[in-house]
Amino acid sequence: MGRGTTASVTPLRKPALTLTAVLSLGLMALAFGAVMVGPYGLTPTQTLMALMGRGDAQADIVIWSIRLPRVGAALVVGAALAAAGATYQALFRNPLVSPDILGVSAGAGLGAVAGIFLSLPVAAIQASAFVGGMCAVGFVTLVASLVRNTDRTLTLVLIGVVIGALAGAATSLLKVMADPYDQLPAITFWLLGSLAAITAEDIQPALPMVVIGLVPLVLLRWRINVLSLGDEEARALGVDVTRTRFLVIAAATLITASVTALAGVVGWVGLVIPHIARMLVGPGFGRVLPTSVLIGAGYLLIVDTLARSMAQVEVPLGILTAVIGAPFFVWLLARGQRGWS
Repeated sequence: MGRGTTASVTPLRKPALTLTAVLSLGLMALAFGAVMVGPYGLTPTQTLMALMGRGDAQADIVIWSIRLPRVGAALVVGAALAAAGATYQALFRNPLVSPDILGVSAGAGLGAVAGIFLSLPVAAIQASAFVGGMCAVGFVTLVASLVRNTDRTLTLVLIGVVIGALAGAATSLLKVMADPYDQLPAITFWLLGSLAAITAEDIQPALPMVVIGLVPLVLLRWRINVLSLGDEEARALGVDVTRTRFLVIAAATLITASVTALAGVVGWVGLVIPHIARMLVGPGFGRVLPTSVLIGAGYLLIVDTLARSMAQVEVPLGILTAVIGAPFFVWLLARGQRGWS
């Protein structure tokens, strides 16, 4: 019996571990390449010497003050959005679900827009975005708890759509009232997503929040797998459905709100990347989560590198992720969503 179990598990684990190693090495190579790319081009030798602390003064400033914080932010945001997307899709048993399904992106957007409208400093704007995203999901959860005798998952999604619409309406109202020469361009640019002018200090508040949110997702990975079977099956297998769902939603929301406050609204990453992960490793959440994290980090790093190098004017991330993600998602749908089931 023990031998049979080992033989059945090992063939699944070895390819997953190999893929994780390959993706990790590829991610490091992408990060090294992204550091070299930009208006001030660097050779591999210059980059390596600067990273070792033996480069010239200009290369040191470009790498340590500009490139590395931006590369780090792209890795964190991409990994976080992909992890949140994989979690929401497994929890709601729907491959079309994205991290903003419960209104977190709309709430964060409203918080940031309010901060810009009030002419708050950058740190306060990021804090407002984070608080707005958390409040939106908290309100969704509160209203859903008051609704009885309905499907819990469907209720959460529907109320999330309503709260997202209300937050979007409030955001539009603030855009109409904003100064068209100063505040409105800043609001529009933030809502499209960008990592321009990111510093190491900007990443410091977001990174611990992302780590704190990822920990329960890793620890509860088998329960999330069980929840994807349905509430009745999960209860029959001994899972506290209500408590587990609350913890998972809170963790995924914390991750999404943290990086949305950092980078603005960046769509499609949490929707498309988990599909790619499932195509590679199957539907098991324990394998999908780390694969999504690695692919999401690499994907957004590539997109951000293109955004800052493909034209003289920086292209917002939201535009590029939509241009790349939408056709790819149509292709996934055309091939029958293989990898989900």
